[in-house]
Amino acid sequence: MAGDLREQLQSTLGGAYTLERELGGGGMSRIFVAHETRLGRTVVVKVLPSGLMAGLSAERFEREIRLVAQLQHPSIVPVLSAGDADGLPYYTMPFVAGLSLRARLADGGTLPVAEAVRILRDVARGLEYAHGRGVVHRDIKPENILIAGDGAVITDFGIAKALDASRSVAGGATLTEAGTMLGTPQYMAPEQVAGDPNADHRADIYAFGATAYEMLGGAAPFAGRAPHQILAAHVSEAPKPIAAVRADTPPGLAALVMRCLEKDPSHRPQSARELLEALEAVGTPTTPHTTPRARSVRLAAIAVATVLVAAVVLLSTRRGRAGATEDNATLAVVPFANVGGDSTQQYFADGISDELATAVGRLPGIQVASRSTAYRFRGRRDLDVRDLPHPLDETGVERLQPVRELR
Repeated sequence: MAGDLREQLQSTLGGAYTLERELGGGGMSRIFVAHETRLGRTVVVKVLPSGLMAGLSAERFEREIRLVAQLQHPSIVPVLSAGDADGLPYYTMPFVAGLSLRARLADGGTLPVAEAVRILRDVARGLEYAHGRGVVHRDIKPENILIAGDGAVITDFGIAKALDASRSVAGGATLTEAGTMLGTPQYMAPEQVAGDPNADHRADIYAFGATAYEMLGGAAPFAGRAPHQILAAHVSEAPKPIAAVRADTPPGLAALVMRCLEKDPSHRPQSARELLEALEAVGTPTTPHTTPRARSVRLAAIAVATVLVAAVVLLSTRRGRAGATEDNATLAVVPFANVGGDSTQQYFADGISDELATAVGRLPGIQVASRSTAYRFRGRRDLDVRDLPHPLDETGVERLQPVRELR
């Protein structure tokens, strides 16, 4: 069968391309390295699985690919051409000498923070460029990020959109509506799982967050479950904070990752430009070195945490509830207020708040409320705990203790 496909593809390509070898790691697709005769360059020919063919308009697919081919950016591998090999759609791209992020992660499971930040910046730059031109990827994941030299590039940009636009089934349904879901379960945004036809570039931002989570933590959110369980979790379950998975994650980076993974698209960063600004604010992590300012901030955070815990332990009301004991106190850590208004500082503020919540949650006899509950009150400088409902959430939180403002 493998030989038949190669022969079929070579017959369709004729003398324009000479297939040299097949690459692994293409998932359901088949990837071949080929020599383009006219220009004398090495390219990749990617053949899509036959399962995507039902009702596909090859002409429309090629037309959509021509639009995608206009994307020209250092962080994007461009699509060169597209065609149909006896019912199998294919497209060509330049050959990139390097390895995929998936292969890089296979080497050690996680990446050094500095390397992860560098890769994420490149990916964010590519997303900013494409989103600014109305092109959404829809399948950001480690397999579609290539590491070459000192940079990273995104591959397969716009292919999912081209397939969706090319499907012409009865009633004009899209791929998602027809029951063929585009995307990879581990990285799909809740709105993609739900088949929302209005899903936009913020689905890419969610996938960016899931990919970053895996780069730092060694596994994507909800990894190790069956695909249908992963999809359900994306819709209804909060992932474990990345700061709790990897303790050396900078607070600003940890906050950014968790914001990207918000269920509601309006609660995520609204653009790839926001991603870049937050990543620039993180700086370039190196061997741990604490500056005087960072040291003072950390000491202040520890002091606030100590006061916060003491206040909660002394002030929390204990009501009878399932799973509670007389010695347990449940609290929600309300995020720092970013009174300066600088968006880059918001990630730092959120990161410190998340670190506090994680640290407090490790203390015996203390249960911390969900992040989504605490973040309902982010930015509320006029917060009055007497006006809050009791309990606040399913964990039985009965009191909020605001921390100091961050200036």
